[in-house]
Amino acid sequence: MSYFAYKAVDASGTEREGFLEAMDAGTVYGDLYEKGLYVVSIRQSSKLIADIRHAFHARRVRRLHLIEFANNLSIMLTAGIPLLTALGDIGTTIDDPFFQGIVANLKHSVEEGASFSDALAMHPGIFPDVFVRIVRIGEETGRLERSLSDVATHLQKMEDLAQAIKRALIYPSFAILTTMGALVFWLAYVLPKVLTTFREMKVELPLITRMLIVVSDFMQHFWFLVPLVPVGIFFVIKGLQRNPRTKYVVDRAKLRMPIARLVTYNKLLALFCEQLRILIVAGITIDRCLVIVGDVIGNEVFRRAIAAVKEEVSFGTRISDALRRHAIFPPLLVRMVDIGESTGNLDEQFTFLSNYYLKKLDDISEKIGKMVEPIVIVVIGILFAIIIVGLLLPIYDLISKVGKM
Repeated sequence: MSYFAYKAVDASGTEREGFLEAMDAGTVYGDLYEKGLYVVSIRQSSKLIADIRHAFHARRVRRLHLIEFANNLSIMLTAGIPLLTALGDIGTTIDDPFFQGIVANLKHSVEEGASFSDALAMHPGIFPDVFVRIVRIGEETGRLERSLSDVATHLQKMEDLAQAIKRALIYPSFAILTTMGALVFWLAYVLPKVLTTFREMKVELPLITRMLIVVSDFMQHFWFLVPLVPVGIFFVIKGLQRNPRTKYVVDRAKLRMPIARLVTYNKLLALFCEQLRILIVAGITIDRCLVIVGDVIGNEVFRRAIAAVKEEVSFGTRISDALRRHAIFPPLLVRMVDIGESTGNLDEQFTFLSNYYLKKLDDISEKIGKMVEPIVIVVIGILFAIIIVGLLLPIYDLISKVGKM
């Protein structure tokens, strides 16, 4: 089997690009013709290039595209429109050519006899695992339209969560970048001009001024290291997270950092509650829910705690009692789960908790600027105070010597 890159147009004249695995170019022509596409060009390619291109395009498929797709499909199925017809109609309204091709592939797979969930599972880089699982349960229960609506609601909450985190990080990132930029400008451009005057006048320089000269010289010759250091730290942290032991240490540090802890911790709690909510609503057993949530939580500290809770629940322990043994789960969460177990409405309790932590994260994102601002002002004040003192001390000494003459 070989890989072939193709360009084609559909009946509406929209250009499509993609890769197909086939025995030869003739098979590719046949497959594309069956999909209602008219071939413009075909060339042989490789699996590596196909995977790289697919990964690049997959990153362009935003969560909002999936929300719109799931919501529209749910509405059309509720109205009694057949799945194949609905997929065909939705495909014609999508602006992104790559995602349009994905929807066309879904329709083609279903036409060939695959279930809709299996067709979704063929595109793991596009549709998240929870999307596929909930659709599969909807097919088994005959409530596919309800499952798709639940998926759209879940993805919208995940999008709200991501946007809240972005809002929380905008101000600190901007403040740090502007502060570092101003400091580098002072040290690499302004300060050397002033210090050169002191050197020419052969003024005896105090220790703090000599330290500034060393830093200034370093900045003049190695200024390019300033943007490289954060990038290097980022890749070092990513490398450490590849190892479970070091990942645990890094993730625990994230949960203990001042201010940043508020964002990270509440994000993880919101994700934990929202994932459990949607999985419980879909009818998945609680032990299986905990396994799935542990795989997607993205934090080793939480993952280990969830794995321990899953083991205890498997042996018959109540969920709230298992959660209570781990300090990482706050008392509010434990109490609400306890009430949900007692009343049989655990999904409603997780719905409340999910909304609560999302709202809390929103509030933090609005307040974090005010929380960071004093710290930034103090840091800037200290740095520039050092610079000013380092400049004024030699001037004071110079004036004193002139006065004695």
